Amino acid sequence: VAKRMKVLGLYATPPKSFIATTDSDHSNRTFKNNLKQAFNPEAPNMVWVTDITYISTMEGFIYFNPILDLFGRKVISYSMCDRMDRSLPLRALKEAIKLREPKKGWIHHSDRGSQYCSKDYIDVLEDAKAKISMSRKATPYDNACAESFFASMKKEYLNKFRFTTKAEAMAAVQFHVEFYNRKRIHSTLEYATPNEYEMAYEMAQQKDANLGRKTSA
Repeated sequence: VAKRMKVLGLYATPPKSFIATTDSDHSNRTFKNNLKQAFNPEAPNMVWVTDITYISTMEGFIYFNPILDLFGRKVISYSMCDRMDRSLPLRALKEAIKLREPKKGWIHHSDRGSQYCSKDYIDVLEDAKAKISMSRKATPYDNACAESFFASMKKEYLNKFRFTTKAEAMAAVQFHVEFYNRKRIHSTLEYATPNEYEMAYEMAQQKDANLGRKTSA
């Protein structure tokens, strides 16, 4: 395989060095794992997952915090910054809640990082009637969907570039999110894109509602 790849001018994308983005050594309150790796909800806005990753540039790092709806694996909001304080995920969370208005009892899952355990972040979740869920300590599989999203984003796109500026990296992330939601197919979604999968669900719901009205009439 290696010889054939060499002839074709192909090469594997090497893994980048790891930088910790989770600070779980804090005194803030944590929550148990209520999600329990149940990664396939039956409808949108039942389970959201989130995490933070970094992108290296020649000017330093930027940090990226998306919120994904697990039903369609869609990125419903995100934030980027060159600082990894609690304002980073808080901006993404507030935007997602404003856009989606989830119903009482929806699950928000994250790791036990200090940003997600901060009082400001927990207050927003409680105001939105969320059921808070956090990964068990040193168990990345509990947030496997977010980890998988980051891995594919970097291997398929970001790791192919060397970013000179933070602005270039932010633009690349924005481009990838748009591509991911609109054009990237998923085997778990029956080879649909996140947007297509959610749209199909909404159309099915509308069809059932119309059928119900006709039956009652």
